[in-house]
Amino acid sequence: MFRIISGKWKAKKIAAPKNFDVRPTTDFAKEALFSILENKYDMQSISVLDLFAGIGSITLEFASRGCQNITSVEMNPKHTAFINTTASELDMALQINVQRGDVFDWLKKFRNKKSFEIVFSDAPFEMEEKKYHELISLVLNNKYLKENGALIVEHQSRMKLDHPNLIDTRKYGNVSFSFFEPNKENNQEL
Repeated sequence: MFRIISGKWKAKKIAAPKNFDVRPTTDFAKEALFSILENKYDMQSISVLDLFAGIGSITLEFASRGCQNITSVEMNPKHTAFINTTASELDMALQINVQRGDVFDWLKKFRNKKSFEIVFSDAPFEMEEKKYHELISLVLNNKYLKENGALIVEHQSRMKLDHPNLIDTRKYGNVSFSFFEPNKENNQEL
């Protein structure tokens, strides 16, 4: 079970089926993350890519706050169906585009096609550190971030993600969010 923190569906509790193996971002961490994001971005005018979307905790939070352009990538078909059903029930279906597939394959397939202000990744905590670095490279090297964009990687606090584009890491208990800026060459007008 998770709760939408703010926006149109503030305090709405979302219960996932008991057989789902998920770890939604905690309310405490999610509240802190969105406080940071709302100070930097106008939620109604940004586009978001939610990688490893799970059952949609982050996706639905963005939608509740008025974000109109959210792409969610999740491999588990039960989870994608759950996000779609929940989005429909909450009148968010037009805001959310759910894509079923492996995140790494998806990032390779759609490289250089669309850019986002926010790319959020909440990979399984057991994912190897080298896969985190592969994910960061795929996002940063394929123009997934707009000039003012940020890649936010949720990970275990004990893991330290060292990268030249890392601008900040915020720790909330055993969960941390690492913020990465776009590559400088992405900032040049083509």
